[in-house]
Amino acid sequence: MMFHQSVDARQILRHRVLIAVLLVFAQDLSSGGGAQAWTYNYSISPNRRWLEASLWCKQHFTDMAAIQNQEETDFLNNLLPFNQKYYWLGIRKVGGEWIWDRTDEKVPQEAQNWATEEPDNIVDQDCVEIYIKREFDTAKWNNENCRKKKGTVCYTVSCTQDSCSAHADCMETIGNYTCQCHPGFQGSRCEEAIECKTLLDPEQGSHYCFHPYGSNRFNSSCHFQCELGFQLVGVPQLLCQASGNWNHPVPLCQVEQCPVLNHANISGGDMNCSHPIAPYSYNSTCEVRCNEGYEPSGQDQIRCDHTGRWTASVPACTVKKCSPIFSPVTGNMTCVDTLEPFSFGSQCNFTCQEGYYLTGDNILTCLASRQWSEPTPTCTVVQCDSLKAPPRASMQCQDPLGVHSYGSICTVQCEEGFDLIGTNVTNCSSQGNWSHALPVCQAKRCGPKNSPPHGSLSCSDPNGSFSFGSRCTTACNDGFLLNGTASTECTSLGMWSADIPRCLAKRCPTLSSPRHGSLVCSDPHEKFSFGSRCTTNCELGFLLNGTSNTECTSLGVWSREIPLCLPQPCPLLAKAPQHGRMNCSHPYSPFSYGSHCKFECNEGFRLKGTPTMTCNNSGHWSQDLPTCQLVQCEAIRVWSLPLSMNCSHPLGNFSFGSQCLFSCKEGYSLNGREVLFCSSTGFWSASQPKCTAEGMPVGTAMLMYTGVGAASVVVPLVLIGLGLLIMMRFKKRGNMIMSDVPAWGDRENPAFEF
Repeated sequence: MMFHQSVDARQILRHRVLIAVLLVFAQDLSSGGGAQAWTYNYSISPNRRWLEASLWCKQHFTDMAAIQNQEETDFLNNLLPFNQKYYWLGIRKVGGEWIWDRTDEKVPQEAQNWATEEPDNIVDQDCVEIYIKREFDTAKWNNENCRKKKGTVCYTVSCTQDSCSAHADCMETIGNYTCQCHPGFQGSRCEEAIECKTLLDPEQGSHYCFHPYGSNRFNSSCHFQCELGFQLVGVPQLLCQASGNWNHPVPLCQVEQCPVLNHANISGGDMNCSHPIAPYSYNSTCEVRCNEGYEPSGQDQIRCDHTGRWTASVPACTVKKCSPIFSPVTGNMTCVDTLEPFSFGSQCNFTCQEGYYLTGDNILTCLASRQWSEPTPTCTVVQCDSLKAPPRASMQCQDPLGVHSYGSICTVQCEEGFDLIGTNVTNCSSQGNWSHALPVCQAKRCGPKNSPPHGSLSCSDPNGSFSFGSRCTTACNDGFLLNGTASTECTSLGMWSADIPRCLAKRCPTLSSPRHGSLVCSDPHEKFSFGSRCTTNCELGFLLNGTSNTECTSLGVWSREIPLCLPQPCPLLAKAPQHGRMNCSHPYSPFSYGSHCKFECNEGFRLKGTPTMTCNNSGHWSQDLPTCQLVQCEAIRVWSLPLSMNCSHPLGNFSFGSQCLFSCKEGYSLNGREVLFCSSTGFWSASQPKCTAEGMPVGTAMLMYTGVGAASVVVPLVLIGLGLLIMMRFKKRGNMIMSDVPAWGDRENPAFEF
């Protein structure tokens, strides 16, 4: 073993890379020398994420190291230096399974080398690291987050395309490789096919071979065949196996054998045979010679052919014969034979049975010329007159002796749908007469048919009105549909094939009453069918939108669609009353029948009119639109001479929002609130204040004001005069009073009174 550092100048410029290379030299037998090595490479500066490490290994080497056995684990643990971040392996989790990244194959359970309590199920920890030179669990695996940075371990394969022949698999080992030969091949690179023993031609045979890898080597196949007249004994095709042996022994060629012939079976002659190869085998011949008065039957010489069969049957010597003769049908023959039947000297006597007459001589003799002395006589059957089947009938005759002859039986059968009148069987007698006259055939009748209501009936009658074969077709009037089979036929049983159908009115789609309406229909035939008329009526408060009447036409469709019942509209309420609000509900459509509106006024305003309005069934609102009127407080009148008042009225005199400011003359103090407000309920925020003379008891001041009030009632004229004097006085001081309350504006208050 040797170790050295692999140096890549470009990588040194980019990274600080520590590379350890393990070289193992192995002799290349095919080239006579050389070296191959499986190398490991590692980098810990910089540490990389798993994906970066995988890409770096694939770019510069073969791939990331993915440990597959304990030997490789021990080797790497000894080779690699300790790295605080440890090293990535080319193993990751995909679909819940741990796989080798290079092959996408699952890592077998026995090949997994996890540390204690690993792997865990922490999310995103789908990549595998190896604890190199750790104090505990050294060289064990741990699943870790793929984004963390760790050392990189790469490997470079030693197997190349030319390492082994095409008949082997290159198997990687640590620091070396081996060629694992396919069956039938051998050698360091598995380039040589295994050889079998050379084959020879069998006697009287030959063979030809196909050699894909060389003569008589692995997978060579040889086919054997024999010469004509010889058969193959054994397997016809042999194959050179991976073991170096042929799969079967070499077959033999054996001569074809014919059956042995028995000379004793030859009567009236003898037989002579020759055997050039073997007795009674291929090409053996046998010849037969007959005695006087006999003649050979068939060929006089036969040969054993290449299939192991004689070319003909064994010939024999037979006595000369006349051609066989037979007694005529319904006749008798009696013969006397001197040697064999129908041989020279035989005599035959002929007679006929009853109902037949003999034509020719009644005695015949076999002559030496192998001919009979006279032609063979015949017995001729007695004939009846010819018969023809009656109309609409078929006739079948049994003629044992000849057509319409003695013994003939004729049966008449009427066609389907016809009845037989007469006798159906007649016989030809020995006197040449028929026993019965032929019958006649009459068509079967069906019951008469009438046209259905709202339809018509059309019939064809080939064999008579409403009889077998009659065909009737029903057609319905416009607006009616056929309910049943349109055509019916009078069958051979005398029954109609189908009932006359009914003509039913065409149906239109079922109608439903519109919402808030009702449907009234008249149906002259059936509900919602041809001729039905329907009228739509709307409920109170709803108007018909469309035509009220519709009719079911002859096409089975309604002449018009069912109209809608729309709610009766009321005049549109454009907006709420001034200083008020409006809230409406519309059960059908805006501002239509059933719409309900509620009204409310803003603060400081009172509703005048009905607070609700409803759209009735006549299209009118139940009350007029209400209004919102300003809330009024009681007008303040100032009768006390020392009291002065200044008011502002933003909406109206002494109404909601009005504000009055009170003050007393010099020498008086204000008893009550200085400012009063008119509230939204129409009441002042407090009672009207009074002016009390300074130093005067409150009770005395109140009595004095009460006396003044009473005096004003008793002596109105005095008060009027006094009031005029006060007004004149205050007119002189008005500018001073107004200036005391500048917030009320520059205009003269129209409600300022005394």
